[in-house]
Amino acid sequence: MVDNVALVLGGGGAAGQAWQIGVIAGLAEAGLDLTEAADLVIGTSSGATTAAQMRSATAAELLASVLSPAAPPVGRTPRQPPSPPRDTVFERMRAIGAAATSAADLQRAMGAFGLESDSVLEPGAGRRALVAARLPHTEWPDRPMIVVAVNAHTGEPAAFDRDSGVDLVDAVTASTALPGLVPTHSINGTHYINGGVRSGENADFASGYANVVVLSPFGGRTGTPPEGQFEGLRREPEWGTDLASQVAALREQGSRVEVITTDADSRTAMGTNQMDLATRIPAARAGFAQGKQEATRVTIL
Repeated sequence: MVDNVALVLGGGGAAGQAWQIGVIAGLAEAGLDLTEAADLVIGTSSGATTAAQMRSATAAELLASVLSPAAPPVGRTPRQPPSPPRDTVFERMRAIGAAATSAADLQRAMGAFGLESDSVLEPGAGRRALVAARLPHTEWPDRPMIVVAVNAHTGEPAAFDRDSGVDLVDAVTASTALPGLVPTHSINGTHYINGGVRSGENADFASGYANVVVLSPFGGRTGTPPEGQFEGLRREPEWGTDLASQVAALREQGSRVEVITTDADSRTAMGTNQMDLATRIPAARAGFAQGKQEATRVTIL
């Protein structure tokens, strides 16, 4: 294997993204700086936002951006469009997952749900501006990065990078478009939904890398998943889209894979609603502490 280190950043909402930043900063504090070491970064859903941010900042800067009070807005701040009740949307998502006969069937059905929901959701122009405001830069980084979304028409995955002809802001907006809650995102006439519909991590896109580090905010949870959690969707091992199956496949190919999921303190800090912005600071702090501890185990260099 020629390529050395791939970093996989799974979805996890506001809480999960802050936890990932905390873990990245904690690892760096302990001597493993993935902002420098990662030859490839793969981001899905909120992990796509983390990926774009970490390719443009140091680990310390990332953590400071979460822990510092938000600066007063300059000019007009993009407005978050209203969404339908979450419980109703999540119930529909789980019903789609329960009825699915394959991963492809689930992805197509979720795409159809997203397209159906567009008729009752506000157009996505304001959301694109909101996503752009969260990114340090709106241009693709020079170093390799993949953002995963799902084609809402076909259910097929889309892996966007700097050579795909798609703007970074559009790629991240597509990857974070949660069916039923926000509109699908149109790129050149094709509509896309959240990459977490296919897999919470999409770790299989790291195939060919000697070392793979996966930061999965919810990949290790059992029982009832937190509100809106993509692992609440049905994931059959034979479909190959669950984290355990993807990790096993990478290891069979010869990759060394290290998976970091939330420990007890991080789960407590993140709470049960991953969308709650109030969880960001406690989740980042818990992630930072966990990252420093995990550095003794994650020896990839």
